[in-house]
Amino acid sequence: MQKITLRLLSVFLCLSTVLSHAEEKANFRTDANQDKSLPWFQLVHGEFPPKDSSHYISGELIGVDHLERTITIRGDRNDNQERALMDYPIEAAMLPYSTIYYHNSLAALQDIPLGTHLHGWFYQRTEENRFWGLRNEKPHAKNGQRASIEVDFTRCVCLQDDFTYHAERKQMWKISKVEPFRPDDEKDLSHRIIVKKLTATLQEDGKSSGKPRIFDLTASTNVFQDNGFAAITDIKPGQLVQMNLTWATLFGAGRVTDIWLDDVSRTEATARQLQRHHQHIRQRGLPGMVSAVDDKERIVTIAFFDCVSPVLFNELSHPNPRPLGWPTKEYDWGNVAPKGNIIVVRECLMSYDQVNDRKGGNIMKVSKVPMQPGLSGVEIQVQCGILLEGFRPNKTVRFFPATWSVGSLPKEERYHGRE
Repeated sequence: MQKITLRLLSVFLCLSTVLSHAEEKANFRTDANQDKSLPWFQLVHGEFPPKDSSHYISGELIGVDHLERTITIRGDRNDNQERALMDYPIEAAMLPYSTIYYHNSLAALQDIPLGTHLHGWFYQRTEENRFWGLRNEKPHAKNGQRASIEVDFTRCVCLQDDFTYHAERKQMWKISKVEPFRPDDEKDLSHRIIVKKLTATLQEDGKSSGKPRIFDLTASTNVFQDNGFAAITDIKPGQLVQMNLTWATLFGAGRVTDIWLDDVSRTEATARQLQRHHQHIRQRGLPGMVSAVDDKERIVTIAFFDCVSPVLFNELSHPNPRPLGWPTKEYDWGNVAPKGNIIVVRECLMSYDQVNDRKGGNIMKVSKVPMQPGLSGVEIQVQCGILLEGFRPNKTVRFFPATWSVGSLPKEERYHGRE
């Protein structure tokens, strides 16, 4: 009887969980559930958003402030837009835990050239700050302005270039036709732009997943093969390629800026970008959020964001090659156990002055916690000698393992003096 009761209880709990998840999903609108009676998911400060709660927008990067981590995108044209509202810009800020990908690897905003066609996932600005007068329902505002129908999606959680977007989905372009360049095309490029056509079809699992599309090739298109550059003439029908585009949807499917013809060139591009990412993080620290503070014991708990290559977290447990500083009664710097420095940063991840504004101590514990969108699943506890005001729950920080050198950044990357 007891076993039956326990089983019934278990079934009841499972059903309750399923129903609660169903109710939770029904509370907000998603790209998969276009019920316009539901609001889009609203971000909550100090909390990570649920999976698949963001809104997808693709477009071309036409403006960027890599220091403040803000972007301007010209959204792609689609059937949901009125012609009068096409091509208007969307301005957005990257969330502290946002991920950026370029060449199928993690990246920083400064790695992505202007004009690159991107795929992004966004959340709306707060309700009180929405530009209702500029939305599609009221395209003509009192001051005569117009705006994209996506104007309110100003907080970006993920960006990917075309290379990454298709590689992540196991998709590739299969070339069916290339309009050849003629010798006379190369003679005088100063008076005209030579544009040739490349016809390709998206492939997924070896099968076509769409209609053939015609892209533009120019003399400036970068062609990669093996470990170096190739020529436009090396692009042949039958090849499976990845491409990055610009001017997408403005004049046809888009203009090819870069094309990778084989696995070697694609692997090399990804590996180079990954090394660039590692260097960027090692110079600026691992980003995360303070999840708890024990004021009495001076222990700060940091949950790291998932916008970092996981291999870098392995270096948190590396012992120091030599003792750091001098031991005191309250705080032992004299051993070689894993240590590190906490840097207070703004939500755009810019530090004030990371060389002088850092406090840290012994890494007491490195833990695995449940992963979720924005959260890496890695958490540490650091016992500090002194707590700074920025070491407070829900505050964004960066962390340097003591084996990493904390060097001075260029002056424009320091917020000190801008207040």
